[in-house]
Amino acid sequence: MATKKDYLKDVIQHIDIKKYNVVPLVDAMEDMAFSARDLNRAAKIYELMLNDKNCGIILTLAGSLFSAGLKKIVYDLVMNNMVDAIVSTGAIIVDQDFFEALGFKHYKGTPFRDDNELRELHIDRIYDTYIDEDELRICDETCAKIFNSLDSRPYSSRELLWEFGKYLENNGGPKVDDSVIYACYQKNVPIFVPAFSDCSAGFGFVIHQTENPEKHVSVDSAKDFLELTKIKLECKETGIFMIGGGVPKNFTQDIVVAADILTEDAPMHKYAIQITVADERDGALSGSTLKEASSWGKVSMTYEQMVYSEATIAMPLVAGYAYHKGVWKERKPKEFQKIYKTVVSEV
Repeated sequence: MATKKDYLKDVIQHIDIKKYNVVPLVDAMEDMAFSARDLNRAAKIYELMLNDKNCGIILTLAGSLFSAGLKKIVYDLVMNNMVDAIVSTGAIIVDQDFFEALGFKHYKGTPFRDDNELRELHIDRIYDTYIDEDELRICDETCAKIFNSLDSRPYSSRELLWEFGKYLENNGGPKVDDSVIYACYQKNVPIFVPAFSDCSAGFGFVIHQTENPEKHVSVDSAKDFLELTKIKLECKETGIFMIGGGVPKNFTQDIVVAADILTEDAPMHKYAIQITVADERDGALSGSTLKEASSWGKVSMTYEQMVYSEATIAMPLVAGYAYHKGVWKERKPKEFQKIYKTVVSEV
């Protein structure tokens, strides 16, 4: 029988968009058809967002992205002032980014193995990627440790993830040089995870609240919504760059309606691009078009583009195009984290 080491040996490498100038390739796609032309237009819309000095850019993330090698792209977007806020699923931010910041890795695998054997070896499979379940348990326990250190009250996910960044800061820094949580902590880019318990942090909550049944930390989802809406109120012009769909997509589009309820003059998201493999035929949120969102008063129709492509193919091209066009070099950071009162704690 194979051992765990036989499976966990080839590490997933995160693609570095700085190394590959894709501008000529993406420009050439303008004269093609189908998804190639759509991708070209999406890349140019992202460039417009970056060139618009008044525009706050919100990146939404859904799907198993960082385990697939896309983490360094998001890290570079944060460090180069190409994104001002992130709305994500919990697995991407905690189980994948924070997990690697603790020194653990994702490994190249295959779906053509006996999953019963993998389970016996404590190896979790994400399509063709492997992760060590024993190391993931350490991530769960670290989340509980952070929660145990905080004052007992409800928190937004943004507040808690800021504490995750602070934990890394106070414990010698991340074990990798491309942690998104830590980059956002340094650059004052808020991260929101609307379904925060649906990840390793959720297991941390189970441990923490079981050990502290009377006084404990909890997540305030309404505060999440209000805090993200405050970004729309703070920065009237907004653009959204969406990878996948799901809760992060809808949560981010909904802040326009929430802001409009509060002020009655909140403009729709001025720019919107979405990379997804879902389409309207499945009747689900992830495949609902940006044109449909316009009927809800969420997305303007002028600069919107759907790109029907898998993220590991399209995201490096769109982000790489914007990076190598260089308009971000003149862009000032929004530092939206500063609009909130930061929690002071000792971790």
